[in-house]
Amino acid sequence: MLFLKEIAYRFGNFLLGVLAMVAAVTVVVFFVIMAKASRNETRILTREMGFNLRIIPDSTTMNRFWVQGYSDRTMPEEYVNILVKKKAIYSAHLTATLHQRIQWNGLDVILTGISPDELNPKGKKRSKMIFAIPPGKVYVGYESARSTGIRQGDTLEILGRPFVAERTLSETGSEDDIRIYFDLKDLQHLLHKEGVISEIMALNCLCSAEGDDPLNDLRRQLEADLPDAKVIMNRTIAVARERQRKMMDKYFAVLLPVLLIIAAVWVGTVSMFNVLQRMKEVGILRALGFRDLRVAGIFFARAALMGMMGAVIGYCLGTWLALRYGPLVFKVTAVVKALPSLLGWSLLLAPLFAIIASAIPVVYAVAEQPGEMLKEE
Repeated sequence: MLFLKEIAYRFGNFLLGVLAMVAAVTVVVFFVIMAKASRNETRILTREMGFNLRIIPDSTTMNRFWVQGYSDRTMPEEYVNILVKKKAIYSAHLTATLHQRIQWNGLDVILTGISPDELNPKGKKRSKMIFAIPPGKVYVGYESARSTGIRQGDTLEILGRPFVAERTLSETGSEDDIRIYFDLKDLQHLLHKEGVISEIMALNCLCSAEGDDPLNDLRRQLEADLPDAKVIMNRTIAVARERQRKMMDKYFAVLLPVLLIIAAVWVGTVSMFNVLQRMKEVGILRALGFRDLRVAGIFFARAALMGMMGAVIGYCLGTWLALRYGPLVFKVTAVVKALPSLLGWSLLLAPLFAIIASAIPVVYAVAEQPGEMLKEE
């Protein structure tokens, strides 16, 4: 085939074009894999900020709520299932809790029951944000454990019932240090409050909202589904989480086009250099009766082959770089996975990209008159 002979004759120039495509595909594959890993890392890091949504009984006195840190009123535990079935609020990790402050061993402590399951209205399984306590066991907050000398495995009596200290928790610097955590059913039975809870904790996703604050939408939705409840949001955590996510998306959205433009200029320059070197040969071909499309086809076939070779090599190199260096960047999750679908997209788009980048030099070559190309001969 004529274009293969052309490649063999100007092999160095062809290798420069392949190198340009390898660089372009490598950069795109690397950044796509890293972008996906970055979104996962950002999701985990911002999730560690904690729950940002609290659904409490509507009859709660807010002044007392902020003083105590929890609602002293209760609502049916079934409210969690209603929210899940309605799929009404843009939230995840719905967790039912029950709270009660008591005097225990001379200390003020907060008993907190946590449901073992975190439910998601959209039905997706997600990793847990908070621990699940086995029945009959408790997790003891740092200050409560330190003040009473409780250690892991000790048996302690609370309101006349024995529990085993499954864990003693690290210091948090918050009121959680004076909590004793129970399985929700255990605490409901202990306090004779079966079937009721103090609040539902959840994690809100702002990506569903047009702005940075969907609280009004959440309140309208909750009022329709649970008129006896109200929602409060930690705006600082919610807005910081969403702005971080949007910042990373914009970063990659701006960076990738710039890199592609650089690669397109590189490929176009290599193609123009090749065309200028071959002008007299192109003139001879056209003088011999080769049609413009056939002459253009030689250069486009050459560009397509450059793209295909660049796609395979670039995909392998970009994937290797991401898998090699990604875990060094994303140290929390350390999860960077290859994306086999990118190979198919690379094989489809890289040849097309190379052809488009070569279009201007090729059009220039076929637009010249054969006599002008050969007049110096």
